[in-house]
Amino acid sequence: MATEIKVPPLPESVSDATIAALHKKVGDAVRRDENLVDLETDKVVLEVPSTVDGVIKELKVKVGDTVNSDQLLILVEEGAVADAPKSAAKTDAPAPAAKADAPKPAAKADAPAPAAKTDAPAPAAKADAGLPPGAAFYAAQNNINPAEVAGTGRRGAVTKEDLVNFAKGGGARPEERVPMTRMRKRIAERMMESKNSIAMLTSFNEVNLREVMAMRKAQGEAFEKAHGIKLGFMSFFAKAAANALQRFPIVNASVDGDDVIYHGYADISIAVATDKGLVTPVLRNVERMGFADVESAIATYAKKARDGKLGLEDLQGGTFTITNGGTFGSLMSTPIVNPPQSAILGMHAIKERPIAENGQVVIAPMMYIALSYDHRIIDGKDAVQFLVDIKNQLENPHRMLLGL
Repeated sequence: MATEIKVPPLPESVSDATIAALHKKVGDAVRRDENLVDLETDKVVLEVPSTVDGVIKELKVKVGDTVNSDQLLILVEEGAVADAPKSAAKTDAPAPAAKADAPKPAAKADAPAPAAKTDAPAPAAKADAGLPPGAAFYAAQNNINPAEVAGTGRRGAVTKEDLVNFAKGGGARPEERVPMTRMRKRIAERMMESKNSIAMLTSFNEVNLREVMAMRKAQGEAFEKAHGIKLGFMSFFAKAAANALQRFPIVNASVDGDDVIYHGYADISIAVATDKGLVTPVLRNVERMGFADVESAIATYAKKARDGKLGLEDLQGGTFTITNGGTFGSLMSTPIVNPPQSAILGMHAIKERPIAENGQVVIAPMMYIALSYDHRIIDGKDAVQFLVDIKNQLENPHRMLLGL
């Protein structure tokens, strides 16, 4: 009996998917829940598992095909067994033993061929190919064939300088053309959509993270013992943002045509870098979450992103985004708003810098923060006050814990 493996139902926001990889071919044995196909959508890569044990009977698609919800992908012959005789024939074949007993390897080992290769006159020929002694020595030492080097000397002669430049990469200039992945194309479309449809402006501030770092140092061990997860920086920023979004609801709003939609909840998208591009899984109702809930959710999403296990439901929605370029060493940037959201908070690297404090110059762990926002609905005053609110919470984290 042949079982049909189909494309799973796709959300309304995803019209179709592309076959990114086929993990089996006709005749291969499969087990129930074993991944057969990778489907690449605009946002994530979905795995399509087998629903039965059996053997691949027919492939209805190939890599690169575009498919829709419920489209037939593969026929699996349920309960069938893969063609065992071929495997047995391979296992019982006497060829490996025959090769092992053959005298050819010994003949190769005793043959003078390797010595002949070692003593081959090719390098000497290179060195004598009209090169000055210094250039000949450099070419032999760096295993460079002068015939591959464009000479700049008299009558096109190859000089030592030519050889040095060639060794530094001035020779071959390889190029490779590869098509964008579906996800990368979608990211590009979204960024251009943001650039062309939003009146985007960015405001900056800086935060002294001394108190946050002191709290992490003092309570980190107890926090990990109590909750089974480390206390990171992102939970402080996520909670500070959620609190500020409650006080400045316009920053949490979105534009729909001529309407402004105010969201009474803080669904914060956290930017996560993957091999295939940036994804933004959503923390739902962050205003109701504790620090441990935030850290646990972020850790779960990060692992799913690394393993390619993020689902479309993990990426749907979001009223505000936080991105952390500081993870990669960024000191300052202007993050791009992710429509239909109206604002995004950028975190950056923590650097010890001299600052003035109570009339004294002190060294403090400072971070630049940036808020890019849609100036169509968010005025500069709201954006600046929102950033100041986050700054005040992070510089006085006990206020955050007290709900102040």
